Amino acid sequence: MKFDTIVRRSTLGIVAITATALSASAVFAQEFPSKTFEVVTHAGAGGGTDVTTRMMMIRSRRELKQDMVVVNKRGGNGASAMNYFIDQPADGHVILAFTIGHAITLAKDKTKMKVEDIRPIARGTDDPQIFMANCNSQYKTGQQLVDAMKNNELKFGTTNAGGIDHITTFIFADKGGLTQPAIVPFSGGGEVATQLVAGAVDIGVLNLSEASAQIEAGDICPLIVLGKARMGPIPDAATAQELGIDVVLSTVRGFVTYASTPDDQTKTLEDGLMKAMKHAVYQGYLTSVGLDASSVAGADEWGDQINKMIADMKPAIKKMGL
Repeated sequence: MKFDTIVRRSTLGIVAITATALSASAVFAQEFPSKTFEVVTHAGAGGGTDVTTRMMMIRSRRELKQDMVVVNKRGGNGASAMNYFIDQPADGHVILAFTIGHAITLAKDKTKMKVEDIRPIARGTDDPQIFMANCNSQYKTGQQLVDAMKNNELKFGTTNAGGIDHITTFIFADKGGLTQPAIVPFSGGGEVATQLVAGAVDIGVLNLSEASAQIEAGDICPLIVLGKARMGPIPDAATAQELGIDVVLSTVRGFVTYASTPDDQTKTLEDGLMKAMKHAVYQGYLTSVGLDASSVAGADEWGDQINKMIADMKPAIKKMGL
């Protein structure tokens, strides 16, 4: 066989092998997901965020065809979880369970993670803040409450001072040009509801599930919902936006990944989590905690909500000296 023929055949063989190798590498590089997901939370086992996360994972494992494990990083009102998250490889296989608490911590600049470092995937719960009154009080509608707040310092019951209920109240009064209420902090939503019925405060800042029994009994009447729309179980409660005050704040839980995650990987994550959370298993969980299908939202709506929460809270927290 001539030398040039041998060289030509050898060259063709090398090209074919190289092309095959490159093709295999490209396919391998495009595979996603390719390993177990870490889902980072700031909550201990059994907490609301932990339970929501685990309920999301039940079907997401099937949709994404990879296992998922919870990594609990407690401390610093979410700062420990965010600091751990931001130090992990940005390969799309680490997901952060993001809540209103994380938004507050970001607004306070108490973590090395910034909002620009994250990319929204999907929202899992949306539980609006609600201003509620004792049904025997003089306040029967949201407009009556707003009118009363123009020139009177009412007493608002919240869970803890400086938390989301307190911040919510401040933002509402500030944006509405109303008198800031006197904050009466309690240890939890259940106690706020109890003290509202007892007459210790004028208004309670609560989520629907925290006062569902008293609402059903006719003891507590929801007046203003700080959500984008009225809520089915309490249709008479107007939204703050309907009353001319642009405030939308909820106890939210959702999921984010890294800002640098490629579009195709983020879309895979969003599609998987959305399909999982629209399944009857997760929807049953939402019903059990007093929520409905509107809690589940995709990346665009979830991202807009995150940005608005932080934009509203940052100046409020500064004004409050927090």
